[in-house]
Amino acid sequence: MKEESLAIPKILRIFFGIYLAGSLFYATVHLLGLGWFQTPPTTLTPLKAQPLAPRSESFTVSQLQKKYQSAQVVTWTNAEGGQNQTLSEDLILSKIFSDAMGPSKVIPYYFRATEKFDQEEITIATLVTHNRFPVLSRLATRYKGPISVAIHVNDDHTKDTILRDLHAMYENNADMGKYVDIHLVVDKFDRQFNMWRNVAKFFVRTDYLMMLDVDFHICTDFRESIRKSKELMGILRSGRGAIVVPAFEYLVEEDGEDWRLFPKDKEALMNIVLTEKIDMFHVNWTRGHGSTDYKKWYQSSRPYKVTDYNYSYEPYAIFKKEGSPWCDERFIGYGANKAACLYEIYLAGIDYWVLPNDFLIHQTHHYPEDTRAKERKYNKKLYDYFREEVCLRYTRLMISAGLWDTDIANNLKRECTKIKGFQEVVSRVQ
Repeated sequence: MKEESLAIPKILRIFFGIYLAGSLFYATVHLLGLGWFQTPPTTLTPLKAQPLAPRSESFTVSQLQKKYQSAQVVTWTNAEGGQNQTLSEDLILSKIFSDAMGPSKVIPYYFRATEKFDQEEITIATLVTHNRFPVLSRLATRYKGPISVAIHVNDDHTKDTILRDLHAMYENNADMGKYVDIHLVVDKFDRQFNMWRNVAKFFVRTDYLMMLDVDFHICTDFRESIRKSKELMGILRSGRGAIVVPAFEYLVEEDGEDWRLFPKDKEALMNIVLTEKIDMFHVNWTRGHGSTDYKKWYQSSRPYKVTDYNYSYEPYAIFKKEGSPWCDERFIGYGANKAACLYEIYLAGIDYWVLPNDFLIHQTHHYPEDTRAKERKYNKKLYDYFREEVCLRYTRLMISAGLWDTDIANNLKRECTKIKGFQEVVSRVQ
């Protein structure tokens, strides 16, 4: 009898161990998006994850992952409210980001900001990897405005660590929960920067966004400068202009490590410029930011239009979400990826305007230079083909839409005529 009573707890422990192992396996499979053991679809509001439980509740990583196991769907309705079509969210997102390497599991609004924002707010759209979490946390506290972030989660043994650190960041900084929307991209593909940019932009919830690298410190209140300017607000509302915030970098890397010592206004910045300790970002690659015309900026007190555009120009710009082109997702890794985004924006008829008193400063961090050199070589070849392709595509579009003889086509004509044979091809298309 005594032996039987001892056997029962042992059996229960075995069953409990099997149940626990099964639960962890179940959660992991669904985070990877493999589709095993899927439950029937649940109708949800389009492209919104279920709201998270209050921050005071305690969840393990596996429990938090489980909140996203259901096969979420997007439902279209007609004007009368009748249901027309329902498709799975995974299917829709796979099509939206179909030019990227895949398969990828995109989880929108893994965390959703609790603050309510004016529709004309400027949302920072950025991408973040695990090693830059502390910089993101500082950005949330510094900006105190809407931020849409695509976070890449490696689909390997590091996944749990990344998610634990993400949740710890939210627990340690209330500004993260207040201002930041988090969208996860779970896959095995590193440095799909343009795909990640598109994810961040796609889920922006305001009319305007700033495409910003997370390593830049916001030194001035550019939102206030734009809001109080009828001219700049008119440019943004029209969808025909993008507003550039000039970027700077300390020439000695160590000087750029402590953001707390960065200048807070243009006068303080100019004092450092005169000491030759700081200059335009990537001063040794002037094509990247030279079109901003820093000598002109030093003397300017009013916004001015970029007139000497270069196809390698990659400023940090604010523009209207609706109607602006998306980043080409074929660019993988370092080199030309952001320039390709901004090139297509320019060809679409969107001019660049420079803010005269606001600026950003790069916070020093080290890059894997060997990897960057190899990827730049590949992307340079891709960018040459891309420029020809996008010139021809927008030419056909503008001719077909009756826009070729309007000022919308001016940027395209000015830039694409630099490509050999372009004018001959246009003459055949017209």
